[in-house]
Amino acid sequence: MNYDEKWKAELERTAFLALDDGTVFRGVAFGARKDALGEVVFNTGMTGYQEILTDPSYAGQFVVLTASEVGNYGINSEDTESRGLFLSGLVIGDLTSPSNWRSEKNLDDYLAETGVPGIYGVDTRALTLHIREHGNRKAYLAILDGLDELAALEKARSWVGLDGQDYAAKVTCEKPYEFSTGHKHIVCYDFGVKTNILRSLAEWAKVTVVPAKTSAEKVLAMKPDGVFLSNGPADPAAVTYAIENIKKLLGKVPLMGICLGHQLLSLACGARTARLKFGHHGCNHPVKNLATGKVEITSQNHNFAVVPESVPDSLEVTHVNLNDGSIEGVRHKTLPAFSVQYHPESCPGPHDSAYLFDYFRTAGLR
Repeated sequence: MNYDEKWKAELERTAFLALDDGTVFRGVAFGARKDALGEVVFNTGMTGYQEILTDPSYAGQFVVLTASEVGNYGINSEDTESRGLFLSGLVIGDLTSPSNWRSEKNLDDYLAETGVPGIYGVDTRALTLHIREHGNRKAYLAILDGLDELAALEKARSWVGLDGQDYAAKVTCEKPYEFSTGHKHIVCYDFGVKTNILRSLAEWAKVTVVPAKTSAEKVLAMKPDGVFLSNGPADPAAVTYAIENIKKLLGKVPLMGICLGHQLLSLACGARTARLKFGHHGCNHPVKNLATGKVEITSQNHNFAVVPESVPDSLEVTHVNLNDGSIEGVRHKTLPAFSVQYHPESCPGPHDSAYLFDYFRTAGLR
């Protein structure tokens, strides 16, 4: 295809992203040819777009990647973090062709096959700055012909959004399954669990993954050595059944939580959660371990956080974010239960946070 043909083809695939505050960003459609609703968030990672795409915690969201070029190492079947894609769409600057020996397909084809729309050619710097200034926005991605900006804006504004919504039930597994075999037995609640979390636990344990709404009674009947509370999408306060189950598990079996699991454990202990202005999405967030004074470079993906003033006396804050002071970890003072807001299994440090899984194995389990 020569330049004129490429230019004409791109004109025929023009698309736009309409934010609910009236701001519109234009670009070129790729991936699945369909319109979509979602909440716009930005991720500052320079690499790892496949892991980002397959993270169930992005359900209901348009992910803006701040890296200038995306697609250069393609897609492969080994680096997926879940059974499918749950995000609403992908927003990038420059879409590039893959050049990597592990690549099995390009990003455009992958999104098309998995039913996720994308838009490239967007000024992602301007969009990111807009989100930082005005917060995460509800938005409508217009790919198909026939919808004008005013209609798209109205659809974005009328969308219910993610606040108060239980998305864990939308991404969880349908039935229990075994991930591995091992000496210890861990039951993992799947609120949107990432595969590398299961791999990290499977290094020393048999892992039984159960759906999000599995009762505490059924979990205890499995006689686990510990229960893991996974990451997941949207508003933790809306996952009321999980909060009630965790209350029943506290003190009866050791608990460890990551991300949404951290928020749910805190809520079960009496804390509150609230939305951050634009969330934490990236792989270079500095977190301080208050017990050791060491700083960990962490990977994060969440829009909600535990409210510091609401932390009950039963919990001790163990980690804090050095960018904004938000809570990044808690530990129960008398019961075997702890959690962190970030993702130690993502290895951005790369091994700064590996001790958390070791602690669960050596000190947290009965």
